[in-house]
Amino acid sequence: MLERLGRGAARHHWAVLVAWLVIAIGIATLSGVQKGTAVDTFAIPGTGSQEALDLLQREFPAAAAASATVVFYSTTGENLTGGAAAQAIGTAVADMAKIPGVASAANPLTGPPPGVPAGFLPATVSSNGSIAYTTVQFTEEVTSVPPDSFARLQQATAPVSAAGVDVAFGGPVIDAQDTQAIDGGLSEYADEIGLGLAVVILMVALGSVVSMIVPIASALVGVFVSGALLTVATYHFTIGTAVSALGVMIGLGVGIDYALFIVTRHRQELPGGGGPVAAAGVATARAGSAVLFAGISVCLALAGLTLVGIPYVATMGLAAAMFVVVAMACAITLIPALLGLLGNRINGLRIHRRDESDPSRSWSARWARLVCRRPVPFVIGGLAVLVLLSVPLLRMEWGFPSDADDPPSQTQRQAYDQMSSGFGPGVNGPLLVVAELPTPTQQNAPGEVQALGDLVAKLRTTPGVSGAYGPIPNSDGTAAIITVYPTSGPSDEATSALVTTLRSTTIPQALSGTSVDPASVYVGGYTAELIDLTDLIQQRLPWFIGAVVLAAFVLLMIVFRSLLVPLKAAVCNLLSIGAAYGVLVAVFQWGWLKDLVALDQTVPVAPFIPVLMFAILFGLSMDYEVFLLSRIREEWLATRDATRSVVEGVAHTARVITAAALIMISVFLAFVTNPSPIIKMLGFGMAVAVFVDATIVRMLVVPSAMRLFGSAGWWLPSWLDRILPHLSIDGPSPSAAQNAPVMASVGPEHPDHQ
Repeated sequence: MLERLGRGAARHHWAVLVAWLVIAIGIATLSGVQKGTAVDTFAIPGTGSQEALDLLQREFPAAAAASATVVFYSTTGENLTGGAAAQAIGTAVADMAKIPGVASAANPLTGPPPGVPAGFLPATVSSNGSIAYTTVQFTEEVTSVPPDSFARLQQATAPVSAAGVDVAFGGPVIDAQDTQAIDGGLSEYADEIGLGLAVVILMVALGSVVSMIVPIASALVGVFVSGALLTVATYHFTIGTAVSALGVMIGLGVGIDYALFIVTRHRQELPGGGGPVAAAGVATARAGSAVLFAGISVCLALAGLTLVGIPYVATMGLAAAMFVVVAMACAITLIPALLGLLGNRINGLRIHRRDESDPSRSWSARWARLVCRRPVPFVIGGLAVLVLLSVPLLRMEWGFPSDADDPPSQTQRQAYDQMSSGFGPGVNGPLLVVAELPTPTQQNAPGEVQALGDLVAKLRTTPGVSGAYGPIPNSDGTAAIITVYPTSGPSDEATSALVTTLRSTTIPQALSGTSVDPASVYVGGYTAELIDLTDLIQQRLPWFIGAVVLAAFVLLMIVFRSLLVPLKAAVCNLLSIGAAYGVLVAVFQWGWLKDLVALDQTVPVAPFIPVLMFAILFGLSMDYEVFLLSRIREEWLATRDATRSVVEGVAHTARVITAAALIMISVFLAFVTNPSPIIKMLGFGMAVAVFVDATIVRMLVVPSAMRLFGSAGWWLPSWLDRILPHLSIDGPSPSAAQNAPVMASVGPEHPDHQ
């Protein structure tokens, strides 16, 4: 089927190219009409923070809406409560309250409203008067806030800046609309940097300008179409801010890699004399089959993120899978069409003329012979390096980077630092204790009022709490909110421990024997949501890993009709990903060589980073596994010689695997320039994993293991062979490469032929 598809696309290339043009224009037009806003919303079913959020949205819709924090501060220590500074702040707050979509903005200098007792609300002016803040409450959720709200807030606070007072902004609205924080510096050109490096690598690997253009063009079309589809999806669904960067990262990487595999095979088939159309058909059948299998493996791994049970993480996986699906579609339709259009000009504008006619004389063939002569030391050495790199994984600390981990130039970081300085670090991550009351407090229910008062008193004496304020009832008196400020920052272990203490000890003890059921009192807020998210991922991660490994094992067993090959693949993939985790911990958590990734300070590993990395990299490693093993198997079926099949397989695939890995690494490393620690962590971690997989695994462990396995590597019990379905990735007919003479004898230096 793939051969017919490849031939048809190459023969009718103009029709295919026009079809892709129409698709791209149509989706781009739709994305212009239905353009959504990405936002980080963490729904965590079955957790206390989710129960608190649901109760807030039901009983306190205003409090559940989006907000922004505006911090006024004097670097000279000037007191802001009087003079021109106070007047400017009052004017700014009044102007902010008039911004469309804003529900309220209170002047921080005027104190609590009349009738509110002292200590009932948190202080909004620091003890020395040099720092003040106000919370701007919006009427809608972040996705529905007017897109120019941040700019309007900046305009409203211009008089404050003119009075010599600095202003910083934080909160969900700022996170969503501060494009400088999302991009900034070289990160604006991350795509261009990765693409430029890919061009250079392809030029060297393929030796031709024309050959280089084909993978680049295919990848760009795929990323453009996928990006437009993502924009439309964001209009209809809640999608995180990191998804776009992740999608581009994956789309460029796999798009160029898949195209490179097919173009390389096409160029190998051209000298056979069948013509460009026939060569495109064979290349699509052979390399295209491997591309489809590898791509489906990536998509299955990404779709497996739904098993984690967190919509935010599942959405990231499904969105990334969409980029892979489009890349596969481009590989098996657009690439053959471009090859048919170029015909014999595919090797045009050569920059070098490397002799590719005899792979047995290449460096990769010489390396494979060396590995096959001494397979035991190489397999032990390779596994030892992987284990050594994985050791830091045992000390991994989970947690979400906060605004404290942003670069000092970002307004969110400035707001965080000033709030910490004036009010303590806990003010940046307040906890919301939300209580559902059995009897409305407005209906003379002194028991509930007394119980909540006792709860506030108990909270204030809990170790790790710097302050507790409230309770504030809703309009019906059926629920109440208590705001709790920890003494520690949002991402500190102490804050996580405090949440556990409040839920398991403080709240049950304070409400024991009262009419308020402790089970109807929930600890929520953004900080608690992130803590619950971390705990849930840690619980579900082993199940997710097990499901993905099992699925990959079964797929590889079906394709290669072997038990040892999928077992080796599972072990190697787990070790290579573990090594990437270890390096991630050493750099981001321990600070080793952190300056190389422009990291200002150490940060914990964001919980969904290991999950995403596992899904993406376990799938991507299948690219190289399938590409290398399918060629080794092809030679094994022809020769039944373990050494020769390993040497032949490595000789024919090493250069393209190396080029593909370098492209992936370049694309991923380009995103290290992003100021966001999460994007930086994701790009660096995946670059390390691909490097480890393409070098230690593919060039050391796999060749030596396959040499040691010998004929046992392709053994499958007959009873199992009968019940397993047959799935071939070798194409429907023998290629010119199969009909050509098998590589000459490895030589007298290899007496250990099987």
